Amino acid sequence: MEETGVIIQTEGDIAKVVVQKKSMCEGCSASSACKPSDKGMEIEALNPIQARVGQTVRVSLRPQAYMKGALFIYGLPLVAFIAGVIIGKNLGETYLTRINSDIVSFLGGIIAFILSFLVVKSWSRKAEKNLEQKPVIEEILDTESLSQ
Repeated sequence: MEETGVIIQTEGDIAKVVVQKKSMCEGCSASSACKPSDKGMEIEALNPIQARVGQTVRVSLRPQAYMKGALFIYGLPLVAFIAGVIIGKNLGETYLTRINSDIVSFLGGIIAFILSFLVVKSWSRKAEKNLEQKPVIEEILDTESLSQ
């Protein structure tokens, strides 16, 4: 995943970059790394090439970080829902015989689904701090904006 943006702030090896928000941002698994701004989406990226404020840069997210995030964010809630449905069905048939087991199954799935989002949210906060999960500034595209 690659984006083009302008650096608005640098702190050591981290830079804040504003990239234009696109329609594909809505379904992105890396959206936790972005913060909405009036000019676009503001992301924190590693700055190994020491780009400076005002420069236009190409930012990329490592494919393994993108895939890991996508699998975790989309896969965990799905697996949790299915597991909750199965466990709920078994509990309903075994212990809660006065209640329709389909209702217990549905409630088990919903509860597991909601709990999985709490786990995803917690993981997302930890991933923001993990340098391996951060986007990386790969190239300076335009230095003319510095002289203006």
